[in-house]
Amino acid sequence: MSRPSAKTITMAVLAAVLGLVGGYWLAQAKSNPLLTEAAAKPGASQAERKVLYWYDPMVPQHKFDKPGKSPFMDMQLVPRYADEGGDAASISIDPGVTQNLGVRLATVSRGELASRIEAVGVLGYNARDVAQVQARAAGFVERVYRLAPGDIVEKGAPLVDLLTPEWAAAQEEFLALRRVGEPALLEGARQRLRLAGIPADVIRQLERSGKIRGQLTIHMPIGGVLQDLVVREGMSVSAGAPLASINGLQSVWLEVAVPEAQGRAIRVGQDASARLPALDGEAIKGSVTAVLPEATAASRTLRVRIELPNPDGVLRPGLTASVTLADAGAEPVLLIPSEAVIRTGKRALVMIAEPGGRYRPDEVRPGADSGSRTAILHGLEEGQQVVASGQFLIDSEASLRGITAAAIEDAQPGPGHADMNPALHESDGRIIELDEQWVKIAHGPFHTLGMPGMTMRFAIANPHLLHGMAEHDRVSFAVRETASGLVIERLHKQEQQP
Repeated sequence: MSRPSAKTITMAVLAAVLGLVGGYWLAQAKSNPLLTEAAAKPGASQAERKVLYWYDPMVPQHKFDKPGKSPFMDMQLVPRYADEGGDAASISIDPGVTQNLGVRLATVSRGELASRIEAVGVLGYNARDVAQVQARAAGFVERVYRLAPGDIVEKGAPLVDLLTPEWAAAQEEFLALRRVGEPALLEGARQRLRLAGIPADVIRQLERSGKIRGQLTIHMPIGGVLQDLVVREGMSVSAGAPLASINGLQSVWLEVAVPEAQGRAIRVGQDASARLPALDGEAIKGSVTAVLPEATAASRTLRVRIELPNPDGVLRPGLTASVTLADAGAEPVLLIPSEAVIRTGKRALVMIAEPGGRYRPDEVRPGADSGSRTAILHGLEEGQQVVASGQFLIDSEASLRGITAAAIEDAQPGPGHADMNPALHESDGRIIELDEQWVKIAHGPFHTLGMPGMTMRFAIANPHLLHGMAEHDRVSFAVRETASGLVIERLHKQEQQP
């Protein structure tokens, strides 16, 4: 058997290499839409295709006018051609695929957001419906009627019998002057009776009967709950001494805690509906009477007071109740379905649907939420379309392709803010290579940019920053975003650990 020649062996190795390269190219073509699209247009050479701009696939929102090395990554910028259509910061999905995914769109509209706030509170007494009973003159307690704190009393019910010697002397003087028959003197005596604190009905009875009453029964001025009873039989009391305190029950207060973020939607006079488990969930209508000026620091809530009518006395202080506050928005705002908002924990995103089946993520600043619709304060315009169903799948695909939404803070400043400097973003790393105008650093993540750790080459704002720096030095540095990429503004060498 003859041994194969060297030429035969060389041809076999070459065929194997070509097969591996071809298989690798086919695999890349399937996974890279740019390769697939280029292969589908063999007649168009790279020189003939019009370039719109260059970009870094890892930071697609930044566009460059000429090719070169990416200021963000250690790689060359990629051209975006006019015949590719769309934007590097968006993805294209076949309409059939979106239909299978159940993608549903919603239009950004302007309207009033009906706020609905639900909270839980505890019933309490109406502090404005309180009566204090006092002795109008010095005397002695001859009788206390069978009452105790907590009793429900009616208006006009007897409380105590007081013996007041001063009143007896004033009544005798009045009767004596009446026998004289001098009208002016009699009117003066009647005025002294009133100033002594004798009730008007007692004075009228004295004029009719001509009999002196040294003992007076004090009655309840209002109906409600007897809160305090501070007299006992045999006690002596001075003028103005407190005898009892009554709290009315015609209405009660419901004090609820409302999250501070929803405080702007509450106003005095706003309608409220309360439901109590003790009353089988029966709805009781009331209104907001006060938004207390001090917030609760521990729970970051506002205290809102609601007054509920209680004509039957079934609402008892201490019972719990859930309350619903509903109010229409004060002014029209941009609205989208609440399900369209993707909340990552650090920011809120929406997937914007563009013509031609293209989608791109965009950061928004959400406002109040009514449960079904969310107000958008910044990031969208009226008439745009957002993905309301299936947006998480599209967002995952965009993340796999390195497409991220630019932060709202990174947007171009408006008029009057031209003098505002972009923020600095800090990280740590190790110098790999350096020159007079640039430095390559293997760095950790930029948390404020949402950029992971990698090796990048940075421009230097001031060459003096590199003084004393050498390769392999550990450094802390801060960069600023510019039109040409990230530029180092601060660079400090870290102390070597022993």
